[in-house]
Amino acid sequence: MSTEITEKLLDAALSHVPFDGWSETTMRAAIVDTGIDPTVARALFPRGAVDLALAYHRRGDALMEQAMAQADLGTMRYRDRVAFAVRKRLEAVEDREVVRRGTTLFSLPLYAADGARAIWGTADRIWTALGDTSDDINWYTKRATLAGVYSATVLFWLGDDSPDHQNTWAFLDRRIDDVMQIEKVKGQMRKAPGLGPLVRGVEQMLGRVRPPTRRSDLPGQVGGH
Repeated sequence: MSTEITEKLLDAALSHVPFDGWSETTMRAAIVDTGIDPTVARALFPRGAVDLALAYHRRGDALMEQAMAQADLGTMRYRDRVAFAVRKRLEAVEDREVVRRGTTLFSLPLYAADGARAIWGTADRIWTALGDTSDDINWYTKRATLAGVYSATVLFWLGDDSPDHQNTWAFLDRRIDDVMQIEKVKGQMRKAPGLGPLVRGVEQMLGRVRPPTRRSDLPGQVGGH
């Protein structure tokens, strides 16, 4: 029942966000539109529209995962699988203004951490869906790098008016290529006579780092922000 109420409130809110943003005005309007008991609504979204915005972000992540599950990823190069996931995440958005309003909200210092967790959660869900099994420092670096690529791509996409967002997809490909170049340079450094031992030593030290246990209070959980 709570899921059904959540979806109803979120759907109602989306018609108001382009005009009023993710705000208390939007939250109140969604409650009125749905006729849901305000006490119930506030229990589900204690911080009001901020929690609604995070629920909207998680909905987009879920739609992306569905698209990935239905695609034949095995026929793609690995870097193309990552690009496919980011593209499907953006294509899950029906109204860019809703995302633009969310970007404004999470740029506020009070909610910046929530926004960072939301983006980290998207990156984590992509890597998890792609079957990532890393259990060392790479678990963090993969997600941090992808979070950066995703964030930059979203900002570009918000201002892209090219047909079918072709400029955005080209931008995304360039960002992923940049990341692949970094991995190539790291490989070359490992083989370098002077730097190799140092690089391998640092990697061995960092190799002792382990990913967090998937709990509700950590950013790596699948069901989180």
